[in-house]
Amino acid sequence: MSPGTAASPGPAGRTANGHVTFLGAGPGDPGLLTLRAVEALALADLLVGDKNVLDVVRAHARADVHTAEPAADGEVLDTTAVADAAAQLVMTSARTGKRVVRAVAGDPGLDSCAAAEMLACAQAGIPFEVVPGIATEVGVPAYAGVPLSGGVRFVDAATASAGCWGEVGASDATLVVSTTLQTVAAAAAELIGAGRGPDTPLSVTVAGTTTRQRTWTATLATIAAELKATKALPTPEGPIAAIAVVGERAGQHEHLSWFETKPLFGWRVLVPRTKEQAASLSDQLRSYGAVPHEVPTIAVEPPRTPQQMERAVKGLVTGRYEWIAFTSVNAVKAVREKFEEYGLDARAFAGIKVAAVGEQTSRALVEFGVKPDLVPSGEQSAAGLLEDWPPYDPVFDPIDRVFLPRADIATETLVAGLVDLGWEVDDVTAYRTVRASPPPADTREAIKGGGFDAVLFTSSSTVRNLVGIAGKPHNVTVIACIGPATAKTAEEHGLRVDVMAPEPSVHALAQALADFGTARREAATLAGDPVTRPSERRPGARRRARV
Repeated sequence: MSPGTAASPGPAGRTANGHVTFLGAGPGDPGLLTLRAVEALALADLLVGDKNVLDVVRAHARADVHTAEPAADGEVLDTTAVADAAAQLVMTSARTGKRVVRAVAGDPGLDSCAAAEMLACAQAGIPFEVVPGIATEVGVPAYAGVPLSGGVRFVDAATASAGCWGEVGASDATLVVSTTLQTVAAAAAELIGAGRGPDTPLSVTVAGTTTRQRTWTATLATIAAELKATKALPTPEGPIAAIAVVGERAGQHEHLSWFETKPLFGWRVLVPRTKEQAASLSDQLRSYGAVPHEVPTIAVEPPRTPQQMERAVKGLVTGRYEWIAFTSVNAVKAVREKFEEYGLDARAFAGIKVAAVGEQTSRALVEFGVKPDLVPSGEQSAAGLLEDWPPYDPVFDPIDRVFLPRADIATETLVAGLVDLGWEVDDVTAYRTVRASPPPADTREAIKGGGFDAVLFTSSSTVRNLVGIAGKPHNVTVIACIGPATAKTAEEHGLRVDVMAPEPSVHALAQALADFGTARREAATLAGDPVTRPSERRPGARRRARV
């Protein structure tokens, strides 16, 4: 086997001599990882990379994967020392039979450290492969709305010589300059001195492809004044990596900026639900450019007396019920756990009609292997389910009983409605809901101190419980509620409701918040004001709750 040939993994996903994957993590957006990168990460025993890179790739690795950084915390190493330290770490681990992923920002083929480490592996006879990634110099301009078609030259400002500046300054090619926010003005001066016109358009982007991305547009002559006027400089931090694009195409940012103009770009949105409950909602928020932060406000526990639930589940098998109705994902989970406890599976639902309220509840049933027979055609609620529920008919319904596994605090609306339709109902406590533990101190401080731009309340209980475990959201935080009842509870707690969903759906709620963000952005643009997030409002800007 040649040194650069990938070894075939063994039964445990390893090779006898180990294996190294040099993997490009892209510019920063985890969504830009390739399919091959995700496959390699899933097999990894060890991830090696800088902290920022590890944050991008870790989500696709196994829960028990080990991670390591080439340099210890606070240790400052030059490029050669980093390459030597990483190569030693990578090779030592590979020799013990581990599958090692060496992750670098951008593309490994453009990383000098990765190239040196590949050579070290080749000389040591350690098999390796290279998984390309999207180069930072290409991905960042794409996210900044700056096309790179036509003649393009790439320049690293840190290593560019006077001769290099002279060559690129004399050309009319589009330039992509790897620089820092602090030194971009000096690079612009070098280009002017080398012959580029002072009025040549220039765009500068920091934190590219992430929700912290920011782009400034100016000319070579005015970039220093622009950064000063927008208070981008000076910064209390060290050098901030930036990608500058020089040329006529840089001026297209204003028209082609698709990423930074998303409705909720950079907004930190508090979602008072568990990660499991909030999964699809958080994905939707991310599509609007937001950064969702899930905080559970309730915890689910088994019923205090499980006998009632046990009898009901056994009744499913013995034919006691005509219907079973699920009003939440937690109810599906509770029944499924009982089934597994008794060695049952979805086949036990044979001959029983199944009803479900809500898209997520239906999805949980389908994952269990059960397709609901009845889902509300209108409002996804108990009232909506009753609108479509058939009355009991002794001719067509051999059994008149419904099994309703629910929370201990569920309302009586559904039970009363089913009884009115002629059905007998076994209203069974499948699980208890209790107030969750308080979130970490930094999250509580962000909630009370205005660190979140918006909070989504999906029920009255989420309002009461969030305030109870973490305190009242700051008055600059946008409050979005799923419906009138939830809004009323929010107002009773002294909160001003800014957004209300047009229908009682979490996805309609997220869309309503996005519409609010769009209107807010348009109003700022029309007034000639900078577009800011709610959390960036000046301290002391107070709001009063509606009465």
